[in-house]
Amino acid sequence: MKVGLFFGSFNPVHIGHLVIANFMAENTDLQKVWFVVSPHNPLKEKKSLLKDADRLHLVRLATEDNTKFKVSDIEFKLPQPSYTIHTLTYLKEKFPQHEFVLIMGSDNLESLEKWKNYEIILRDYEIYVYSRAEKLKTPLANHAHVKIFEVPVMDISSSEIRKLISEKKSVRYLLPEIVYEEIKTRKFYRKTITV
Repeated sequence: MKVGLFFGSFNPVHIGHLVIANFMAENTDLQKVWFVVSPHNPLKEKKSLLKDADRLHLVRLATEDNTKFKVSDIEFKLPQPSYTIHTLTYLKEKFPQHEFVLIMGSDNLESLEKWKNYEIILRDYEIYVYSRAEKLKTPLANHAHVKIFEVPVMDISSSEIRKLISEKKSVRYLLPEIVYEEIKTRKFYRKTITV
C-alpha cells in the first residue's frame, strides 16, 4: 500500500490540514494518508502546545469519518527530538508492506537541506509537495523523487486560531465542527498565549 505521511503538531488540526490530506488521498496514487502527530518541536515554544494526547484526540475526531485517513502517534514513542529520518526508518521496519511518501509544504521543501540526513530521505522516499501557485525557489523541486501538486491551500494557521481563541473570537468555520465543539467544551487554548 502507498501511504502518504503528513507530519505536524496539529495544534490544533484545522480545515486547511484536512483539505490538503483529502487532496492527496483523492488526486494522487496514495491509498491512505497518515496524520503523524509530532510531539514538542524543539523550535517551537512549549507553552502554546496542547498536550500530546489532546492533540492526538482532536486529530482522531477530525478524521474518523474518512476511511482514507489514519492517525499515528508513532513519534510519541520515539526518542526526542524527533527527526523525520528516524521516524521513516522505524516505519519502514515496522510496516515493510507499505511504501511511504512524505507530504510536505513548499516551505519545508525549501528548507529540506537543513534536515538531518536529508540526502537519504531524498534518495529513499518520494516527496509530494503541496504548493501554492508561486514558483519554488529551490533546485530540489526538480529532483526525481519530488512531485509538486497545486493544492487549494487555505491561508489558515494553527497559531492564528490559538490567538483568536485566546482573544475569545470565533474560529467556528476554521475547524471541523466536531473539533470546534471539543475545543469549546474542554476550554482548550483559552489562556492568553504568546504566538
